[in-house]
Amino acid sequence: MASGSVNKLSRFAIVLLFSLSCFSLTSTEAYDVFDPNGNITIKWDIMSWTSDGYVATVSMINYYQYRHIQAPGWTLGWTWAKKEVIWSMLGGQTTEQGDCSKYKANIPHCCKKDPTVVDLLPGAMYNLQAANCCKGGVLSSWAQDPVNAISSFQLTVGASGTTNKTVRLPKNFILKAPGPGYTCGPARIVKPTKFVLPDRRRATQAMMTWNVTCTYSQFLAQKTPTCCVSLSSFYNDTIVNCPTCTCGCRNKGDPQSCIKCD
Repeated sequence: MASGSVNKLSRFAIVLLFSLSCFSLTSTEAYDVFDPNGNITIKWDIMSWTSDGYVATVSMINYYQYRHIQAPGWTLGWTWAKKEVIWSMLGGQTTEQGDCSKYKANIPHCCKKDPTVVDLLPGAMYNLQAANCCKGGVLSSWAQDPVNAISSFQLTVGASGTTNKTVRLPKNFILKAPGPGYTCGPARIVKPTKFVLPDRRRATQAMMTWNVTCTYSQFLAQKTPTCCVSLSSFYNDTIVNCPTCTCGCRNKGDPQSCIKCD
């Protein structure tokens, strides 16, 4: 076989291998190659029971070593399992109230089936604050600033269960911090969180606790890979021409999209 044919076959094999490796990235689950063991844990602690529900502290802990959440900050959403409402909140607020028309006297803070919560801004009124709140959704990484790696808010939930046997866990947690890129697993009941008092001589604990783990993936943040190689720059365009692109481009309908990718 002529040396020219061998070289062309070798080049084609390299092209094929590169193409397969790029396409396989799109199926990768949430995974941050720079911090594979990091995550953002959402801890939901029921602190007390009420006549129709409970009071809970929800904490978001950024266990990533170097990945911050920057302005405009995080938003957190979920879907209620039953017909719960949020009577009131401290340290955060929902972006919409929803339809609360069936309530005549006391109007809930939020009646939506799928509420979305944001952090309060710095300088919020003192009577609206909660511990570790009011940072505008900005969250530092655990390795660099553990004090500011926690964000919390408090909510009073109604129309729910009033014991740990009748409460139903929320579903479909969505974390945006900001934009896409995070995926959250289901809520899982864990051992109730213990709280040590400042004198360290007594500990109390939550009535019930569940955790949600959210992880970041660059492949989810950029669903269409940004690697876009026009191999015709190096080889004859009969092997791989520019419009096809090795890994697919964001503007697939544009013949010049290869040169527009990052």
